[in-house]
Amino acid sequence: MAADTHRDAPRLPADIDLQDARLIDRLQRSVPLTERPFSDLGTELGLSEAAVLDRLTQLLGSGVLTRLGPLYQIERAGGQFILAALQVPQQRYAEVTAQVNALPEVAHNYRREHALNMWFVVAAETPAVAWATCDQIEAATGLPVHAFPKEREYFVGLYLPLLDRPDPAPPAAQAAPAATALVLTEFDRALIAATQSGLPLVPRPYDAVAAMLGSSSAAVRERLAALLAAGVVRRIAAVPNHYRLGYTANGMSVWDVDDAEVDRLGELLGSQPGVSHCYRRPRKPGVWRYNLFAMLHGHSREQVLAQAEQVAALLGPACRAHDVLFSSAILKKTGLRLRQNV
Repeated sequence: MAADTHRDAPRLPADIDLQDARLIDRLQRSVPLTERPFSDLGTELGLSEAAVLDRLTQLLGSGVLTRLGPLYQIERAGGQFILAALQVPQQRYAEVTAQVNALPEVAHNYRREHALNMWFVVAAETPAVAWATCDQIEAATGLPVHAFPKEREYFVGLYLPLLDRPDPAPPAAQAAPAATALVLTEFDRALIAATQSGLPLVPRPYDAVAAMLGSSSAAVRERLAALLAAGVVRRIAAVPNHYRLGYTANGMSVWDVDDAEVDRLGELLGSQPGVSHCYRRPRKPGVWRYNLFAMLHGHSREQVLAQAEQVAALLGPACRAHDVLFSSAILKKTGLRLRQNV
């Protein structure tokens, strides 16, 4: 894979200056679990706390960043993510988009260039709710929902650098899932509900969350640290809009790999620098032949297609066919939202 795909990146987008770029790159890794995280980040970057907060307010308000806060992996707590697709007639696309996006369980939704032209992720705190959401979408739209639940995760670690720096270490991959899911406490669920849309942009954000919960900053930070250790929180970080960062070509590459080889090759593929997400998912006879999914990002289609050719060479003869589904629009991107009041 191309570890240096960003070396030929264009100059920074017009609305992002050098300090913004340094802040965005740093925040994609983590937000400190400290009393004044934005002050600590400012110290690292040579900015005042007020300047960090001002820049973050602008970056979130303009859509360069889509959120800033804990990124939840609800499957570690017994929930489920389901990737699903619809084949939507063009004349109904706006209508169906509104129907799908109206559901809080729909965490992400993308338009992709394929006969299956709408791909969304359902995130719910129980498998029953996740599957019921797919049924609800099918009933509301009158269109078949093609569901591709995750069978195995090989890697998740989205990092889209703006600057070619000597130490662009992406977020680390998670360890293998625990045998048993963590049972969420009422405090956990309240904490998720309070932070699932992001951290407050105030000097002491964990104090602000604690005030919402009738708790203490120390208790909030300690529990977030425990959820990080358990994998229920992937990381506390910024989520960028990849288009706004100049990564205008984003391809969901899909691979028909020999079932006897898919786990070995999935682990190998997930370890490559150009891959941000890599999963094994089920085939659907007559509809979908691919069982290995890997997200590729670049500044041009040619860059992404070159990455896909490198993947094909890596997989070798065990791969029988592949395709790249380019995204043409972000229809929704919110992350996990618990429906229940807590």
